[in-house]
Amino acid sequence: MRKILVTGALGQIGSELTMGLRKIYGNDNVIASSRRIKEGHEDLMESGVFEIVNVTDGKQLAEVVRKHKVNTIIHLAAILSAVGEEKPALAWDVNMNGLYNVLEVAREENCAVFTPSSIAAFGDSTPKDNTPQDTIQRPNTMYGVTKVAGELLCDYYYHKFGVDTRGVRFPGLISYETLPGGGTTDYAVHIYYDALKNKKYTSFIAKGTKMDMMYMPDALDAITKLLEADPSKLIHRNAFNVTAMSFEPEEIAASIKKIIPEFELDYDVDPVRQAIADSWPNSLDDSAAREEWGWDPKYDLDAMTKDMLEKLKIKLGL
Repeated sequence: MRKILVTGALGQIGSELTMGLRKIYGNDNVIASSRRIKEGHEDLMESGVFEIVNVTDGKQLAEVVRKHKVNTIIHLAAILSAVGEEKPALAWDVNMNGLYNVLEVAREENCAVFTPSSIAAFGDSTPKDNTPQDTIQRPNTMYGVTKVAGELLCDYYYHKFGVDTRGVRFPGLISYETLPGGGTTDYAVHIYYDALKNKKYTSFIAKGTKMDMMYMPDALDAITKLLEADPSKLIHRNAFNVTAMSFEPEEIAASIKKIIPEFELDYDVDPVRQAIADSWPNSLDDSAAREEWGWDPKYDLDAMTKDMLEKLKIKLGL
């Protein structure tokens, strides 16, 4: 039986993943952790074990792993792209030193490790359309730099020490449960909230900017599928391209207008996040994930829009 520690469990991915994993593996077998308690996550913290863990403190991390006899670490704690550009030193410390500590503890305690990379691992010189699994990676953000280094470090720990490392390159993730935490693709979450509350949204990403996206249920499915995949079939192991849809701001607006006809979209472009978005791929080739472990997303844009608006209406009491 897996005994899983989730770092960054109160973040956008972690808050939903932890509850989903507890349904699969049992509440007592999924230990949630975060560097601090956050309001609004009482259900998660009370439904199973919760520990305060700062991933930059390797000793603290190791103590929690030994205390709960953890054999799998899902490492989600990270500083995202936009925040990383404001605080690059913090992004390096959390993203790189945190991952190094996780991998060292995994090596010492014989744990498997799942940690996500991102489309931010690519850059201006990467092919923009149908970006290959194996291609040029020269990102121009600190977040992207840490993700490329993290991919290589996970490969190193697998080949050098036999640590069972696995991971995917996530596109922008869209969820009704938890607001995002400072990423470039955040507009694709906020637009649904404003569509319901104000019937209008001002996008900080420019018209015509196409980016890969994924609905959170598909993202959670990707993690659990890869976690349980047959290792003999994994050629890449880490940093699998995964995607579900690719759209521009006006395309998500058109999808919303099918349900809320009066919805309006305008623009007030943020130069920093726009520059980051412009350096990322338009679409990814995820054939390696499909072939090696059966990746198969369930949601396209319209299916996601319908579900997002239905769930948010209930959440917001509208």
